[in-house]
Amino acid sequence: MPKRIPLTMNKPPQILILYAHPTPHHSRVNRRLAQVAAKVPNVQVHDLYELYPDFHISVRREQALVEQADLIVFQHPVQWYSMPALLKQWVDSVLTPGWAYGPGGEALRGKDFWLVATTGGSVRSYQAEGHNLFPFSAFLPPYQQTAQLCGMRWLQPHLLFGAHQVNQQTLAGHIEAYRKRLANYPNWPELLATDTPIPLTGS
Repeated sequence: MPKRIPLTMNKPPQILILYAHPTPHHSRVNRRLAQVAAKVPNVQVHDLYELYPDFHISVRREQALVEQADLIVFQHPVQWYSMPALLKQWVDSVLTPGWAYGPGGEALRGKDFWLVATTGGSVRSYQAEGHNLFPFSAFLPPYQQTAQLCGMRWLQPHLLFGAHQVNQQTLAGHIEAYRKRLANYPNWPELLATDTPIPLTGS
């Protein structure tokens, strides 16, 4: 894993949230997460479906935004065990060789990567006896390897299972936990304790 680039004392950490929800007006969880995040200082919520409804992504604009960020967040509902189509196109278009990875590709090196995702299925559905057959961690390697290839530190995902059925108390707690993590970055206990990648869990 590449050496971490320390944040300067006179520069607050910058957080870029790449928010991708194809139908945000029908969102029960992600829309509220994005609204709360937008109120946190030094956080930019970048709504991809609002900005690029035609899927024509401005690569230079996106790369410039990413270069200014210390923490890059992918926030989205899980669709077919992966990210929504526009976010996948963003990855394909923006993370170019020579910029994001490969010879000369140093733009993302030393940054942090955080996945914030919601699922329709419950925790129980993500096991051998459930209808998804595998633990959710089995679907995370493409995200983790993207971070690894680009020299970013993989952080433990912030996940909410069963987003359509979760009760209001659990939802409120999940949203508040998200707000606190954003507000306190990079002073998270697990980050202060280590400069190594945070491993995947089986949840």
